[in-house]
Amino acid sequence: MAMLEPTVTPHRDRPRFGFNETAEKLNGRLAMLAFVTLIAFELTTHEGFLHWLGLV
Repeated sequence: MAMLEPTVTPHRDRPRFGFNETAEKLNGRLAMLAFVTLIAFELTTHEGFLHWLGLV
């Protein structure tokens, strides 16, 4: 007897909270943007961000 494949794929809502693929992609993209921004900041001001804030 042959196994039948389902004809309809169930619709599942994506999770809105927690560790999901969308959240991880967004976090990674924001981290890359922050890193490039800090590099540009250091190149233009010739000092580190923490030093500029007066924390070091």
